[in-house]
Amino acid sequence: MSVYALQSVAGLGVFCALAWLMSENRRAFPWRLVAVGLLLQFALALFLLKVPAARAVLFALNGVVEALSEATQAGTALVFGYMGGGPEPFEVTAPEHAFILGFQALPLVLVVSALSALFWHWRILAWVTRGFAWALEKTMRLGGAVGFGTAANVFLGMVEAPLLIRPYFEKLTRSELFMLMSVGLATVAGTVIVLYAAIVGPVIEGALGQIITASLISLPAAILMAQIMVPGDEVTETGRVEADLGYHSAMDAVTQGTAQGLALLLNIIAMLLVLTALVALVNIVLGTLPDAGGGPLTLQRVLGWFFAPLVWLMGVPAGESLIAGQLMGTKTVLNEFLAYLDFAKLPEDALSPRADMIMLYAMCGFANLGSVGIMIGGLTTLVPSRRQEIIGLSMKALVAGTLATSMTGAVIGILN
Repeated sequence: MSVYALQSVAGLGVFCALAWLMSENRRAFPWRLVAVGLLLQFALALFLLKVPAARAVLFALNGVVEALSEATQAGTALVFGYMGGGPEPFEVTAPEHAFILGFQALPLVLVVSALSALFWHWRILAWVTRGFAWALEKTMRLGGAVGFGTAANVFLGMVEAPLLIRPYFEKLTRSELFMLMSVGLATVAGTVIVLYAAIVGPVIEGALGQIITASLISLPAAILMAQIMVPGDEVTETGRVEADLGYHSAMDAVTQGTAQGLALLLNIIAMLLVLTALVALVNIVLGTLPDAGGGPLTLQRVLGWFFAPLVWLMGVPAGESLIAGQLMGTKTVLNEFLAYLDFAKLPEDALSPRADMIMLYAMCGFANLGSVGIMIGGLTTLVPSRRQEIIGLSMKALVAGTLATSMTGAVIGILN
């Protein structure tokens, strides 16, 4: 085993220890669940990344990204003309500047959101989710409602997934509620997976398969972290959960899915604009301070120093930990979309292939401050009676989600 792999092994231990230090009951350490969670992570990673047939399927998914991107461009070209990727009515002298993110890439969210709703109405995603839920219930002993809710997070968002178990929300134990929150922040929704893959595709081979794998591996990690931090043996039995999102027909599903995608698209555009402006503003203020470490102070450099130990524990070489730390800091303080944009813009030799893979997986989660606000708003609307409990658990869930994706990065570090 290499020195870097040993770093990752040590990281797994440190991440679990940090979660235990923040536990509400340190005497109730769930040894069995931790062992099962780690085993599931490694089993999923080995199967999806090392078994040739599974790996070939994941890499073939890149064709899905290309097909969806091409189909979306047909729509953006019709609606936005040359700004959406259509033929230019004039000679372009600087084609490298012709790409417009908001008109050419982000509308992909609309198409994927409509397709996701349609596949859910046709029960395709519902049955896949039910399969994941069954596996989680058998291996990690989850209740029916929380098992289905956590599994749904792989395909739906951290607010949409709980809608499926809304009738049972009042009955969930504190531990189960925290588990749902943690899983929501440790995974990413299917509506943005394709978008992220399109962004990092030019620098990561088989990007869509890799990001799907990352979200799947982080699922047991988040359950593990949640049970360490807010342990609980009681299970809310609910029987069979109906996977109904209220679509009355295929056209209704497409219509509702498009509307939900539009809300998400506008939110992404607004957050990108505001967060980029705030980063620039902070850097302007920091620029008035004396230089530090051989250069001017910036938010990115400060985040890099703060998160460098975390990414080092995942297995990133020490010489690359500052750059990797900046990415992880951007993902946590701002959001994962900005982090992936920065990741795709890095010079080719900025990070080694090992660090590239670790960071691709470690950044695949909604664990950031903005998502915490969205989650609080969504869940308190679903169950107003538990508002104070949800707010009280929210920042702890942010830590659990971050540690879960860090564990996923460490698992990849051990296997690479």
